[in-house]
Amino acid sequence: MNTVLIRNAKIVNEGAIFEGDVLIENEFISEIADSISPKSSSCKIIDAEGSYLIPGAIDDQVHFREPGLTHKGDIASESAAAVAGGITSFIEQPNTIPNAVTQEILEEKYKIAAKTSHANYSFMMGGTNDNLEEILKTNPKNVAGIKLFLGSSTGNMLVDNQEALEKIFSSTKMLIAVHCEDEGTIKANLERFKLQFGEDIPVECHHLIRSTEACYISSSKAIELAKKTGARLHIFHLSTAKEMELFANKIPLEEKQITAEVCVHHLWFSDEDYKTKGNFIKWNPAVKTAEDRTALWEALLDDRIDVIATDHAPHTLEEKNQTYLKAPSGGPLVQHAVVALFEAHLQGKISVEKIVEKMCHNPAKIFKIEKRGFIKEGYYADLVLVNPSLPWNVKKENILAKCGWSPFEGFTFKSRITHTFVNGELVYQNFKVKDIKIGKRLLFER
Repeated sequence: MNTVLIRNAKIVNEGAIFEGDVLIENEFISEIADSISPKSSSCKIIDAEGSYLIPGAIDDQVHFREPGLTHKGDIASESAAAVAGGITSFIEQPNTIPNAVTQEILEEKYKIAAKTSHANYSFMMGGTNDNLEEILKTNPKNVAGIKLFLGSSTGNMLVDNQEALEKIFSSTKMLIAVHCEDEGTIKANLERFKLQFGEDIPVECHHLIRSTEACYISSSKAIELAKKTGARLHIFHLSTAKEMELFANKIPLEEKQITAEVCVHHLWFSDEDYKTKGNFIKWNPAVKTAEDRTALWEALLDDRIDVIATDHAPHTLEEKNQTYLKAPSGGPLVQHAVVALFEAHLQGKISVEKIVEKMCHNPAKIFKIEKRGFIKEGYYADLVLVNPSLPWNVKKENILAKCGWSPFEGFTFKSRITHTFVNGELVYQNFKVKDIKIGKRLLFER
């Protein structure tokens, strides 16, 4: 039997922090108490004094690039970066090549992950203008949800047929996650900037092209449609102050039919950073203004926004070093997301309890994930130790994403993830990912 005893940890769970011990037996948490004695001489003991023990983070939006785009990243490389960053479960998006828009293609991704993933995994089924029949075959017990691009971000998955969209919304009880940017608005803005700059548009214009209005038009239409059809809607990567008026915190999360996500980069960067970071903070939706960032923080803290995710979407340095119009949008974030939020905690912006709520508990609740996202007896031992006073500098040598760069490069984080457990196995310790592909397919209580 694999047994591990974590002692003297500051255990963070369900809005409380308490000092105590956690016993792992095989895949599960078997005991939580003030003090636990090892049951056998073979029990591995970890003294966690001074460190927080949190549930493994659940990232509900990543792009791990396999199949078809593996020069940027693959499930093995990016899941290794994830566990190094304290993310023990991920939900990957369908805009790989080929797009995951049939059940056969979707299941191929699961087969790859079963052999190569360091973290637990689920893959979203992609929607198009004409694949409703395939969408309706999706098994709600072992697939996270349906993903729709209401603005073409990457790939060719834009759902722009209103009739098709309404049919999808009204035909499935599964969670529908959406990327909201209005394509017509973006195209009109782009043409305006091309008239001014030709092909040499500065990256500083990105948030004006993929504008607040583009986001709001699309988000508000999606919400209106969800209310009309009764669909279960989850809106990814919100980026504007204006969109915050669309969301409420009047009822418990479990009762919400419309939920909201914010990503780390929209909480960290602003349009002022384009001068120094350039295409390396070019995302869709765009990083907006400092005022937008402040509004996102306010909505996160008052529970209009329910989840923090990464939208981890690596591209190579060569791709990012192209001109603004040619450089793709997206960047690697899974390795640095949790410590970025702990940095915000040390700056007085957010409590550790709230970080755990938004990165661990709430994704588990929203997707109804079985036995994950909490530190509870009988739950899977997906656990992370975070030392809040162990500084480290982000540099090329310690970046694990295959693309080999990070928008945080050169930054010194004050907190460090020292240990990550997935299904009871210690998969990461002090900058080293062990060669253990222990990840399991996520299951859902639906």
